[in-house]
Amino acid sequence: MPELEKVNNENQQTPKLRSPIGFVQNLLITYWRSLLLLFVGIYLPLQIFGLLALEVRYNEGGFPWDLPILVTVHSLAQPQLDVFATIVTKLGSFRTVLPVLSAITLILLVQRRWRSLTYLLITAAGSATINRTAKEFWHRVRPDLWTSVAPEFDYSFPSGHAMTSMTLITLLVVLTWGSIWCWLTVILGSVYLLAIGWTRLYLGVHFPSDIIAGWMVAIAWAIGVSFIIRPLSQSANITSEKLVSETKLLPEEQELLTKE
Repeated sequence: MPELEKVNNENQQTPKLRSPIGFVQNLLITYWRSLLLLFVGIYLPLQIFGLLALEVRYNEGGFPWDLPILVTVHSLAQPQLDVFATIVTKLGSFRTVLPVLSAITLILLVQRRWRSLTYLLITAAGSATINRTAKEFWHRVRPDLWTSVAPEFDYSFPSGHAMTSMTLITLLVVLTWGSIWCWLTVILGSVYLLAIGWTRLYLGVHFPSDIIAGWMVAIAWAIGVSFIIRPLSQSANITSEKLVSETKLLPEEQELLTKE
């Protein structure tokens, strides 16, 4: 009797599974989180970056809101803020972020989390490469509205500090996803990102569009790499008490390697 009931249940479910609508419905139910992340985390940031990049490429004047925002931010300038901004802005440089990434790398090495380690290295190195390449391609000159107390002499678009800081925070969110540390990273990371962005505007070394572009391309890159490397595919988490092995390839990865 149990076998008969099982067959009847399968027969009842078969028409729904075989119908195109049912098939699509099941796919959407299964992958709606991934599709939403793909749209919000990759498509939208790339669209925003693309719009900014096209405007910068073909319009030397940039955006009408760039200069007013810069002037407004700098209108509160005073010696104490100059010192504060000069110190805080260094927290977004690659030289400052590198020791943090090195510490995380050491943790992942000790915990034998090769997948997460690979994700970190590719994301960090790729972000730095993309930023340098983009600066050389767009050749956007930095704003020159006042004499900055911390001048920069390379190109402006997209902001390296914005990309570096956003890459770090997005990377940490991915590696701590599913734990209470993820929300702490989001909250403190948001304050950190806004502080770095403010300092770049206050010091007059970036346009607002440079900051936004840096954030967007960093988000898209970090999340895009996570879709390929999948550091979360084996519940990898650098803060988890139970060590999870990341030393083996997934079945589909082994299959691809065998075919090659």
